[in-house]
Amino acid sequence: RGTSSSSSGCAAAHRPRTPPTSPGRSAVSDRAALLVTHTGRPDMVNRAKQTSALLLEAGFEVRMLVEEAAELGLTDVHPVPTDHGAALGVEVVLVLGGDGTFLRAAEYARPCRAPLVGVNLGRVGFLAETEPDALPDTVQHIVDRTYEVEERLTLDAEVRMHGRLLDTGWALNEVSVEKTKRERMLEVTLEIDGRPLTSFGCDGVVCATPTGSTAYAFSSGGPVVWPEVQALLVVPTSAHALFARPLVIAPGSTVAVTVDDAAHDGILGCDGRRTAAVPPGARVEVRRGAEPVRIARVHRRPFTERLVAKFGLPVDGFRASRP
Repeated sequence: RGTSSSSSGCAAAHRPRTPPTSPGRSAVSDRAALLVTHTGRPDMVNRAKQTSALLLEAGFEVRMLVEEAAELGLTDVHPVPTDHGAALGVEVVLVLGGDGTFLRAAEYARPCRAPLVGVNLGRVGFLAETEPDALPDTVQHIVDRTYEVEERLTLDAEVRMHGRLLDTGWALNEVSVEKTKRERMLEVTLEIDGRPLTSFGCDGVVCATPTGSTAYAFSSGGPVVWPEVQALLVVPTSAHALFARPLVIAPGSTVAVTVDDAAHDGILGCDGRRTAAVPPGARVEVRRGAEPVRIARVHRRPFTERLVAKFGLPVDGFRASRP
């Protein structure tokens, strides 16, 4: 875990910046933040205007993806192209939305090592740091640089056919290999570190990170893993087999899922956003990602409390409500 005292741009990932002249109001003009939003929400215009106004007042250059700035009608921001250079040189990527918006923003933040700060405007929002009513306080922490940065384990995936590389992908939450035909099972062989483990018919196989253990893997019956744990998860979905239990393996291991030669096509999904074809006979290899995703934390809140709040878990005991 690092601190927020260093820059995270693509070209200068660790170059210190000059601190602001006074808390909350900076005279420095070279500070920048990328604002990523869920433009489909009816309240997003006001939220985005509030956020950009607070950052501009503090001396930040506020960037937005050109399509989002146009859709929200914001004219006081700096529009940037929708590519991997959008977060070049920014201190933070501030995300207004739910987990889907956060995962989309990670596509811009990861190549530049920029930390993400999420404000939950979705439903569950496991990846978000704060709720909407704490937005001004969150921005103030960014201005004052009073936050810590966590590096979250990611996954890199390769699709190969007879040794030939067909496609690649990466994920913060999970990589999945799934069937494409609803009426058929996907026949696969599962390997760990080059050793065959088992084979079965299934709807798919989910390879998840600890960060993603509360997402697709959780819905498929996988365990909840605390984010600071270094491990990989393998969770079969609807497997027709006696041994198809979720697995927790070493972070340095390689998971391979091979689609049977006689099976139908599969599809590779990365965080439910990026996909690639997996033809019969293809092999998907998943391993720890070469580059982590950095998440800025402005509140030191235990993960246990986050679980209780997001899932509405009873903590008083089932007898507490009885007379």
